[in-house]
Amino acid sequence: MTGGPGPLGPGTLTIERPGAQTLVEDLGRPGLAHLGVPASGALDRGALALANRLVGNPDHAAALEIVMGGFRARVDAETWFAVTGAWGDVRLDGRRIAPYTAARATAGAVLELGTPDRGIRYLLAFRGGLEVPPVLGSRSRDTLSGIGPEPLRAGDVLPIGAEPAASVPLLDREAAFPPPAGAVTLALLPGPRADRFTDAAHRTLYERPWRMSEQADRIGARLTGDALERLIPGELPSEATVPGSMQVAGDGRPTILLADRPVTGGYPVIAVVSAASLDRLAQVRPGQEVRFRHA
Repeated sequence: MTGGPGPLGPGTLTIERPGAQTLVEDLGRPGLAHLGVPASGALDRGALALANRLVGNPDHAAALEIVMGGFRARVDAETWFAVTGAWGDVRLDGRRIAPYTAARATAGAVLELGTPDRGIRYLLAFRGGLEVPPVLGSRSRDTLSGIGPEPLRAGDVLPIGAEPAASVPLLDREAAFPPPAGAVTLALLPGPRADRFTDAAHRTLYERPWRMSEQADRIGARLTGDALERLIPGELPSEATVPGSMQVAGDGRPTILLADRPVTGGYPVIAVVSAASLDRLAQVRPGQEVRFRHA
Protein backbone atom coordinates (compact mmCIF):
# COMPACT_ATOMS: atom_id res chain seq x y z
CA MET A 1 0.00 0.00 0.00
CA THR A 2 1.39 3.42 -0.95
CA GLY A 3 0.37 7.03 -0.68
CA GLY A 4 2.88 8.84 1.51
CA PRO A 5 3.41 12.61 1.74
CA GLY A 6 3.85 14.80 -1.32
CA PRO A 7 7.08 15.09 -3.32
CA LEU A 8 10.24 16.74 -2.08
CA GLY A 9 12.84 18.44 -4.26
CA PRO A 10 16.25 16.87 -4.92
CA GLY A 11 19.08 18.05 -2.70
CA THR A 12 22.60 17.11 -1.69
CA LEU A 13 24.31 15.12 1.02
CA THR A 14 27.52 16.51 2.56
CA ILE A 15 29.83 14.01 4.20
CA GLU A 16 31.17 15.34 7.51
CA ARG A 17 32.76 12.10 8.72
CA PRO A 18 32.96 8.98 6.50
CA GLY A 19 33.99 6.44 9.15
CA ALA A 20 36.25 3.50 8.32
CA GLN A 21 34.92 3.10 4.76
CA THR A 22 31.88 4.53 3.02
CA LEU A 23 31.21 3.65 -0.62
CA VAL A 24 28.48 4.35 -3.14
CA GLU A 25 26.98 1.04 -4.23
CA ASP A 26 24.00 -0.14 -6.26
CA LEU A 27 23.23 -3.64 -7.58
CA GLY A 28 26.40 -3.59 -9.67
CA ARG A 29 27.42 -4.11 -13.28
CA PRO A 30 26.75 -7.80 -14.10
CA GLY A 31 27.57 -9.34 -17.45
CA LEU A 32 31.05 -7.86 -17.93
CA ALA A 33 33.23 -10.68 -16.60
CA HIS A 34 34.43 -11.43 -20.14
CA LEU A 35 36.02 -7.96 -20.04
CA GLY A 36 37.66 -8.67 -16.69
CA VAL A 37 35.15 -6.53 -14.78
CA PRO A 38 33.38 -8.11 -11.77
CA ALA A 39 29.77 -7.27 -10.97
CA SER A 40 30.66 -5.43 -7.76
CA GLY A 41 27.62 -3.77 -6.12
CA ALA A 42 26.41 -3.89 -2.51
CA LEU A 43 27.62 -6.95 -0.60
CA ASP A 44 24.30 -7.19 1.26
CA ARG A 45 22.01 -6.93 -1.74
CA GLY A 46 18.87 -7.70 0.24
CA ALA A 47 19.60 -4.84 2.65
CA LEU A 48 20.12 -2.45 -0.27
CA ALA A 49 16.86 -3.46 -1.91
CA LEU A 50 14.97 -3.16 1.38
CA ALA A 51 16.37 0.30 2.16
CA ASN A 52 15.35 1.46 -1.30
CA ARG A 53 11.85 0.02 -1.00
CA LEU A 54 11.35 1.77 2.34
CA VAL A 55 11.83 5.16 0.67
CA GLY A 56 10.01 4.32 -2.57
CA ASN A 57 13.09 3.85 -4.77
CA PRO A 58 13.62 1.09 -7.30
CA ASP A 59 15.74 -1.71 -5.83
CA HIS A 60 18.77 -0.77 -7.95
CA ALA A 61 19.04 2.88 -6.82
CA ALA A 62 22.49 3.86 -5.53
CA ALA A 63 22.96 4.12 -1.77
CA LEU A 64 25.82 4.17 0.74
CA GLU A 65 27.54 1.07 2.13
CA ILE A 66 29.06 2.09 5.47
CA VAL A 67 31.48 -0.22 7.28
CA MET A 68 31.43 -0.20 11.11
CA GLY A 69 29.71 3.16 11.48
CA GLY A 70 31.50 6.29 12.65
CA PHE A 71 29.57 8.13 9.92
CA ARG A 72 28.09 11.64 9.94
CA ALA A 73 26.50 13.59 7.08
CA ARG A 74 24.18 16.56 6.53
CA VAL A 75 21.32 16.97 4.06
CA ASP A 76 20.62 20.39 2.56
CA ALA A 77 16.99 19.72 1.62
CA GLU A 78 14.11 17.83 3.17
CA THR A 79 14.28 14.15 2.24
CA TRP A 80 13.40 10.59 3.26
CA PHE A 81 16.04 8.04 4.21
CA ALA A 82 16.27 4.49 5.57
CA VAL A 83 19.04 2.45 7.19
CA THR A 84 19.17 -1.35 6.93
CA GLY A 85 21.82 -4.09 7.08
CA ALA A 86 23.90 -3.71 10.25
CA TRP A 87 22.00 -2.98 13.46
CA GLY A 88 23.19 -0.10 15.61
CA ASP A 89 22.73 3.45 16.84
CA VAL A 90 21.18 5.68 14.14
CA ARG A 91 20.58 9.31 15.07
CA LEU A 92 19.00 12.27 13.31
CA ASP A 93 19.92 15.60 14.94
CA GLY A 94 20.79 13.62 18.07
CA ARG A 95 17.44 11.81 18.20
CA ARG A 96 17.56 8.04 17.92
CA ILE A 97 15.92 6.58 14.80
CA ALA A 98 14.91 2.93 14.57
CA PRO A 99 16.70 0.96 11.84
CA TYR A 100 14.63 -0.59 9.04
CA THR A 101 12.34 2.45 9.12
CA ALA A 102 11.65 5.23 6.63
CA ALA A 103 12.36 8.57 8.32
CA ARG A 104 12.03 12.14 7.11
CA ALA A 105 14.95 14.56 7.52
CA THR A 106 14.50 18.33 7.39
CA ALA A 107 16.87 20.64 5.52
CA GLY A 108 20.13 20.94 7.42
CA ALA A 109 19.56 17.80 9.48
CA VAL A 110 22.59 15.77 10.56
CA LEU A 111 22.51 11.98 10.34
CA GLU A 112 24.91 9.84 12.40
CA LEU A 113 25.55 6.10 12.43
CA GLY A 114 27.40 4.63 15.40
CA THR A 115 29.37 1.41 15.69
CA PRO A 116 26.87 -1.40 14.99
CA ASP A 117 25.88 -3.85 17.71
CA ARG A 118 25.34 -6.57 15.09
CA GLY A 119 26.61 -6.93 11.57
CA ILE A 120 29.26 -4.79 9.96
CA ARG A 121 27.77 -2.99 6.93
CA TYR A 122 24.99 -0.41 7.05
CA LEU A 123 23.06 0.37 3.86
CA LEU A 124 21.81 3.98 3.81
CA ALA A 125 19.33 4.95 1.08
CA PHE A 126 17.87 8.36 0.29
CA ARG A 127 14.67 8.91 -1.65
CA GLY A 128 15.69 9.52 -5.25
CA GLY A 129 18.98 7.64 -4.87
CA LEU A 130 22.47 9.08 -5.16
CA GLU A 131 23.04 10.57 -8.62
CA VAL A 132 26.79 10.16 -9.00
CA PRO A 133 27.98 9.54 -12.60
CA PRO A 134 27.64 5.88 -13.65
CA VAL A 135 30.61 3.93 -14.99
CA LEU A 136 29.87 0.95 -17.27
CA GLY A 137 26.22 1.19 -16.35
CA SER A 138 26.61 1.23 -12.55
CA ARG A 139 27.31 3.73 -9.78
CA SER A 140 29.08 1.09 -7.68
CA ARG A 141 32.64 1.33 -6.44
CA ASP A 142 34.80 -1.64 -7.44
CA THR A 143 37.62 -1.63 -4.88
CA LEU A 144 39.83 -4.04 -6.85
CA SER A 145 39.91 -2.22 -10.18
CA GLY A 146 39.18 1.30 -8.93
CA ILE A 147 36.13 1.64 -11.18
CA GLY A 148 33.33 3.88 -9.95
CA PRO A 149 33.11 6.68 -7.37
CA GLU A 150 36.04 7.13 -5.00
CA PRO A 151 35.62 6.13 -1.34
CA LEU A 152 33.99 9.06 0.41
CA ARG A 153 35.97 11.64 2.35
CA ALA A 154 34.99 14.46 4.69
CA GLY A 155 33.71 17.38 2.63
CA ASP A 156 32.44 15.33 -0.31
CA VAL A 157 29.03 16.45 -1.60
CA LEU A 158 26.73 13.91 -3.27
CA PRO A 159 23.64 14.85 -5.32
CA ILE A 160 20.36 13.20 -4.35
CA GLY A 161 18.18 12.31 -7.32
CA ALA A 162 14.74 13.53 -8.28
CA GLU A 163 11.60 12.04 -6.77
CA PRO A 164 10.87 8.51 -8.01
CA ALA A 165 7.44 7.62 -9.35
CA ALA A 166 6.49 5.49 -6.34
CA SER A 167 5.35 7.07 -3.11
CA VAL A 168 6.92 6.37 0.26
CA PRO A 169 4.95 3.36 1.54
CA LEU A 170 2.47 4.21 4.26
CA LEU A 171 3.66 1.11 6.09
CA ASP A 172 7.14 2.60 6.50
CA ARG A 173 8.63 -0.05 8.77
CA GLU A 174 9.62 -3.56 7.82
CA ALA A 175 9.95 -6.51 10.16
CA ALA A 176 13.49 -6.12 11.46
CA PHE A 177 15.75 -9.15 11.65
CA PRO A 178 19.16 -7.89 12.77
CA PRO A 179 22.22 -9.91 11.78
CA PRO A 180 22.96 -12.68 14.29
CA ALA A 181 25.47 -12.01 17.06
CA GLY A 182 26.49 -15.66 17.44
CA ALA A 183 27.44 -18.34 14.96
CA VAL A 184 26.31 -17.76 11.37
CA THR A 185 25.39 -20.78 9.23
CA LEU A 186 25.93 -20.51 5.47
CA ALA A 187 24.75 -22.91 2.77
CA LEU A 188 27.33 -24.35 0.37
CA LEU A 189 27.01 -25.82 -3.11
CA PRO A 190 29.66 -28.24 -4.44
CA GLY A 191 32.58 -26.46 -6.05
CA PRO A 192 33.94 -27.28 -9.50
CA ARG A 193 37.17 -28.65 -7.95
CA ALA A 194 35.68 -30.46 -4.96
CA ASP A 195 37.29 -33.68 -6.21
CA ARG A 196 40.76 -32.28 -5.55
CA PHE A 197 40.21 -32.54 -1.77
CA THR A 198 40.24 -35.52 0.59
CA ASP A 199 37.16 -36.93 2.28
CA ALA A 200 38.62 -35.66 5.55
CA ALA A 201 38.77 -32.13 4.12
CA HIS A 202 35.09 -32.26 3.20
CA ARG A 203 34.19 -33.48 6.68
CA THR A 204 36.27 -30.72 8.22
CA LEU A 205 34.57 -28.09 6.08
CA TYR A 206 31.08 -29.05 7.27
CA GLU A 207 31.70 -30.39 10.76
CA ARG A 208 34.27 -28.01 12.24
CA PRO A 209 33.70 -24.37 13.27
CA TRP A 210 35.39 -21.55 11.39
CA ARG A 211 35.96 -17.91 12.23
CA MET A 212 36.05 -14.81 10.09
CA SER A 213 39.59 -13.44 10.04
CA GLU A 214 40.71 -9.81 10.01
CA GLN A 215 41.60 -10.38 6.34
CA ALA A 216 38.15 -9.66 5.00
CA ASP A 217 37.01 -6.95 2.61
CA ARG A 218 34.87 -6.56 -0.52
CA ILE A 219 37.28 -8.70 -2.57
CA GLY A 220 37.31 -11.76 -0.32
CA ALA A 221 36.93 -13.08 3.21
CA ARG A 222 39.61 -15.40 4.64
CA LEU A 223 38.54 -17.91 7.28
CA THR A 224 40.59 -19.34 10.13
CA GLY A 225 40.30 -22.97 11.17
CA ASP A 226 41.73 -26.39 10.37
CA ALA A 227 43.58 -26.79 7.08
CA LEU A 228 41.73 -28.50 4.23
CA GLU A 229 43.88 -31.31 2.85
CA ARG A 230 44.22 -31.67 -0.91
CA LEU A 231 43.99 -35.00 -2.68
CA ILE A 232 45.60 -33.51 -5.80
CA PRO A 233 48.39 -31.02 -5.07
CA GLY A 234 49.32 -27.97 -7.09
CA GLU A 235 47.46 -25.03 -8.57
CA LEU A 236 45.31 -24.79 -11.69
CA PRO A 237 45.37 -22.70 -14.83
CA SER A 238 43.25 -19.62 -14.16
CA GLU A 239 39.54 -20.30 -14.51
CA ALA A 240 36.36 -18.32 -13.94
CA THR A 241 35.14 -17.45 -10.46
CA VAL A 242 31.71 -16.41 -9.20
CA PRO A 243 30.72 -14.55 -6.01
CA GLY A 244 30.86 -17.03 -3.13
CA SER A 245 33.64 -19.18 -4.64
CA MET A 246 35.61 -20.78 -1.79
CA GLN A 247 39.19 -20.95 -2.97
CA VAL A 248 41.72 -22.95 -0.94
CA ALA A 249 45.32 -21.74 -1.02
CA GLY A 250 48.36 -23.97 -0.61
CA ASP A 251 48.24 -23.63 3.19
CA GLY A 252 44.79 -25.26 3.22
CA ARG A 253 42.96 -22.15 4.47
CA PRO A 254 39.81 -21.12 2.55
CA THR A 255 38.97 -17.67 1.23
CA ILE A 256 35.48 -16.81 0.01
CA LEU A 257 35.51 -14.48 -3.00
CA LEU A 258 33.04 -11.60 -2.92
CA ALA A 259 31.65 -8.92 -5.22
CA ASP A 260 34.93 -7.18 -6.12
CA ARG A 261 36.86 -10.42 -6.67
CA PRO A 262 39.12 -11.16 -9.65
CA VAL A 263 36.99 -12.82 -12.32
CA THR A 264 39.52 -15.65 -12.71
CA GLY A 265 41.75 -17.52 -10.26
CA GLY A 266 44.06 -20.51 -10.01
CA TYR A 267 43.34 -21.86 -6.53
CA PRO A 268 40.93 -24.85 -6.53
CA VAL A 269 37.35 -24.06 -5.48
CA ILE A 270 36.05 -26.68 -3.04
CA ALA A 271 32.59 -25.14 -2.63
CA VAL A 272 30.47 -22.09 -3.46
CA VAL A 273 28.41 -20.11 -0.95
CA SER A 274 24.81 -20.07 -2.15
CA ALA A 275 23.39 -16.80 -3.42
CA ALA A 276 20.86 -16.84 -0.57
CA SER A 277 23.69 -16.95 2.01
CA LEU A 278 25.87 -14.20 0.54
CA ASP A 279 23.90 -11.44 2.27
CA ARG A 280 24.42 -13.16 5.63
CA LEU A 281 28.12 -13.50 4.90
CA ALA A 282 28.34 -9.76 4.15
CA GLN A 283 27.41 -9.01 7.77
CA VAL A 284 29.83 -11.42 9.52
CA ARG A 285 32.31 -9.58 11.74
CA PRO A 286 35.97 -10.49 12.27
CA GLY A 287 36.21 -13.16 14.98
CA GLN A 288 32.59 -14.27 14.53
CA GLU A 289 31.96 -18.01 14.18
CA VAL A 290 30.90 -19.42 10.82
CA ARG A 291 29.50 -22.89 10.13
CA PHE A 292 28.54 -24.49 6.85
CA ARG A 293 25.74 -26.80 5.72
CA HIS A 294 24.89 -28.42 2.42
CA ALA A 295 22.55 -26.28 0.32
